[in-house]
Amino acid sequence: MAAASASGSGRSTLGTVLFYVFVALFVLVSVAPLLWVFKMSIITKTELFANPPTFLPNSPTATSYGTIFGDERFRKALINSTIIAGVTTVICLFFGSIAAYAIARLRFRFKSLVMTLILAISFFPAVAIIAPLFLQYRTIGIIDTYWAVIITDTVFALPLTIWILVAFFKELPRDLEEAAKVDGATTIQAFRKVIVPLAAPGVFTTAILTFIFAWNEFLFANTFLFDADTQPVTVAIPNFATVYTVDYGAQAAAAVTVTIPLVILVLLFQRRIVSGLTAGAVKG
Repeated sequence: MAAASASGSGRSTLGTVLFYVFVALFVLVSVAPLLWVFKMSIITKTELFANPPTFLPNSPTATSYGTIFGDERFRKALINSTIIAGVTTVICLFFGSIAAYAIARLRFRFKSLVMTLILAISFFPAVAIIAPLFLQYRTIGIIDTYWAVIITDTVFALPLTIWILVAFFKELPRDLEEAAKVDGATTIQAFRKVIVPLAAPGVFTTAILTFIFAWNEFLFANTFLFDADTQPVTVAIPNFATVYTVDYGAQAAAAVTVTIPLVILVLLFQRRIVSGLTAGAVKG
């Protein structure tokens, strides 16, 4: 009996050790590229091309950051990315919350099929529609404007918005809306003043994921936007390379600068993100 207990305890300890080893390796593999890019952004050009490469910076410098923030195009690109990602997020939240509420509350046939078709839009290959979109946008005159990217980003981000919010709205009891209507509220008022505040974790999750998607988007922005006054930061980063030279330090510094806002968002709202993504996973 004692031997069996000791054997079970040994297996449990071994399993715990292996689990933490796996987690440590996973974190190392995930974080190592980011740390390497950060190291590239704070070393000199001589050290950057050293062979063999150095693992720790010998003489840290902020020259690369001075280069990118001294570039007016990069500063403008940061503002452009904020505008595009912010407007895309607001539009997705507005239309996505209304659509998700209707799907969660209304009873109709083929609801699962509708949800599947909505999600299928996200998996549609962007490359397959980029040429027709370019021709259409050129015809209506929105090439080289924010709207060319905002509209396209919204189409691809909206399905995820709807899916997350549908799961959250389903978790909320109908009695809340009925009580609000008894007090004289309309359906829209009950939705805006009762349901949306209670679904705040899902709304935050959707907003953050949509913002990250629009902030990181490159293909449509690179295809539809040619003027530096409208290009987002993902398109501006390659501009630190020319035909003859590539400023790897500046590109690394720009990559770090673009990543920092996303890291801050995730760290600030990580609990809401987790609760939003796990909504509907457990039924009471």
